[in-house]
Amino acid sequence: MSDPRHDDTLPAGDTPGGRHERPAAVLFDRDGTLIEDVPYNSDPRLVRVLPGVPEALRLLRTAGIPTAVVSNQSGVGRGLLTENQVRLVNARVDDALGGFGTWVYCPHHPEAGCHCRKPKPGLVIEAARRLAVPAEKCVVIGDIGADVLAAQAAGARAVLVPNAVTRAEEITAAPHTAPDVLSAVRLLLGHGPETAPVPVAETWGWDR
Repeated sequence: MSDPRHDDTLPAGDTPGGRHERPAAVLFDRDGTLIEDVPYNSDPRLVRVLPGVPEALRLLRTAGIPTAVVSNQSGVGRGLLTENQVRLVNARVDDALGGFGTWVYCPHHPEAGCHCRKPKPGLVIEAARRLAVPAEKCVVIGDIGADVLAAQAAGARAVLVPNAVTRAEEITAAPHTAPDVLSAVRLLLGHGPETAPVPVAETWGWDR
């Protein structure tokens, strides 16, 4: 596969964890999932953590479940960002949220034909390898269909957390949805029932 950049700084069951089987790791999309979505953000000062995310991560750490971030950053391939700028933004997110087990991102242009850009499975597989867990035991939490498809392509499970850029058909196709990241994590840990999808306008988001 193409080399995804990294920083070291449901087939069965009633939930994405498979009858409340806890995941070996939880892999998060970055923009629109952990932090506010600022297209092609190069400025760490613009990082804004989304509500519920710190508590969700606290629950996972208390449960001893490792975490990672898997993120498309095509701004690099488009010439809009440098890899150093991506790393600086990632570092700011790490500082704000207490750190993740690993970061893996795809810097390639959407037309580059790489194997890491979501919806392909490369980022998920690489994050699982770095965390030393089977990809099929991971759960991916993200806000668009590409996150779900990347998880499924890697044999992992997924929870979609819709927002204003999530397409209506992506919500319909998602195997599991939650209104926010905290609800998704509570679902994975068996702390409450799955919630119904929140109403989201049928819009087309920008292509990360």
